[in-house]
Amino acid sequence: MPLNQPKPSTPTTPTCDAMREAGNWNPAWSTMAELDAEWIEKFLSMAVHPMHKEVLDPKTVELISIAVDASCTHLYAPGVRRHIRKALELGVSVEEVLAVLQLTSVLGIHSMAVGAPLLIEEAQKLAAEGPRQGSY
Repeated sequence: MPLNQPKPSTPTTPTCDAMREAGNWNPAWSTMAELDAEWIEKFLSMAVHPMHKEVLDPKTVELISIAVDASCTHLYAPGVRRHIRKALELGVSVEEVLAVLQLTSVLGIHSMAVGAPLLIEEAQKLAAEGPRQGSY
């Protein structure tokens, strides 16, 4: 649908509405909600489904949420802050939160595990073959 066309009737978005009301809304989702409110509603409903099933205790949910928001692929500081605060309110210790952050930080090591061998290979090729002609 072109952006200049009138939008169809607004779908109901109870999950999105609840997240906004609870202060759990990521402003980055607003553009997606504007473009396709039904899609972001389904996406977020799927994301919070495990929490609503209450299979994991609230402390574990908060610790996992800290790990996800603090991970190098996410880096969402407002979420990290919110989940740390909630975890502490639930009785999680500072040491437990620190352990989760330390465990999560090792995700970044994969950048070195992939990049360092490639750096060595390419440096050795350059030393043996010289620079490629016409490369950018």
